Amino acid sequence: MVASGGRGAAGPSAVRAQLAALVERGVSWDAYRSRVPLGRHAGRPAAVLVLFGALDAFPAQRTGDVVPADLDVLLVGRASTLTHHSGQIAFPGGRIDPTDSGPVAAAVREAVEETGLRADGVEVLGTLGELPVPVSNHLVTPVLAWWATPSPVDVVDVGESATVFRAPVADLLDPELRRTATLRRGGLVHRTPAFLVGTHVVWGFTAIVLDVLFGELGWTEPWDQTRTIDVAGSDPT
Repeated sequence: MVASGGRGAAGPSAVRAQLAALVERGVSWDAYRSRVPLGRHAGRPAAVLVLFGALDAFPAQRTGDVVPADLDVLLVGRASTLTHHSGQIAFPGGRIDPTDSGPVAAAVREAVEETGLRADGVEVLGTLGELPVPVSNHLVTPVLAWWATPSPVDVVDVGESATVFRAPVADLLDPELRRTATLRRGGLVHRTPAFLVGTHVVWGFTAIVLDVLFGELGWTEPWDQTRTIDVAGSDPT
């Protein structure tokens, strides 16, 4: 997709408009649901915050034609001591508590608790449906948001997160930094999209969500899905 106005990356306001339009028309998760079917139980409700914005002064290493170099998405590295998805890169988020008014409140609350961001700087654009994560028995709602007023972020609880960082979207879209992650477990091979972000590998549930969103937004560039990377972790999704 070429940004409005001709060749060259869209500005932040145009990117925000694209994200808002995506919420309006909805996202098709059919491919995800076909590969990750619900089990006997619907799963415990949870939510993650998919937060985009011009977040810091460190632009992408790569200048693309679709998104601005300073467009980032907020990610956390989960602590290695956690029971599920330990050590994986993820969106901030967690289980919806009885005191939460819904997935939006839960996603923002969890992001504040995990990263220390200021909630009043987050503009929630909407929710993107519910996705089953059978291995941890959760039904996860991605909450798409725009960081209207960025604030400093860092690890708040080392029991939850090992790192907090902002991943440049232009680098995530770079075909040279895309892989197919393979996880061998129990005699089976699980495969998901993967993104190389510095020393981190984004794979599993988070990578699948990013891959679908980038495709729905028209941001995806052709990449070689035969290039694989082996990952070690407790869960494929």
